[in-house]
Amino acid sequence: MMTAEQIVASHKANLETLFGLTAKAFEGVEKMVELNLSVAKAALDESANNTQAALSVKDAQELLAMQANLFQPLAEKTAAYSRHLYDIASGTNSEFTKAFEAQAAAAQKQFASLVDSAAQNAPAGSEQAVAMMKGAVTAANTAFESVQKAVKQATDLAESNLAAVAQTAAPKAGKKK
Repeated sequence: MMTAEQIVASHKANLETLFGLTAKAFEGVEKMVELNLSVAKAALDESANNTQAALSVKDAQELLAMQANLFQPLAEKTAAYSRHLYDIASGTNSEFTKAFEAQAAAAQKQFASLVDSAAQNAPAGSEQAVAMMKGAVTAANTAFESVQKAVKQATDLAESNLAAVAQTAAPKAGKKK
């Protein structure tokens, strides 16, 4: 069984993790707000410049050329914004993943210790039940590790697919000139 000191230490560690993750979440939100503010400011400046340029156009041909020249930078900026937003989300998510994995490992270790303690104090003749319990714990841990690996592989695949899409989108945006 856990002692009172172990329970207090466990709760303290959980609170520290919670506060740490909360700080990371706010840091991610701050980065997103900064990004959105800078994008909004840049868009406002560009809009003013484009309006001034449109007002100084002499004929329809010049207006069409000006409009055509606006599409490439817009597509590139949209792709850059998406990449930056993804980097912020990915960084914040990795912090949460690390914390979750650490907490899960600690919980598994604590549960295994509890099972071992119960096995040592089990009455005579219960060896088979103890062995079954240990086998079930081992199987559950193995299944959990398999799920973690599958989620990591899916995340890595999604990241590589997003990177590939971002790389192919920027050159295609340049061809629309």
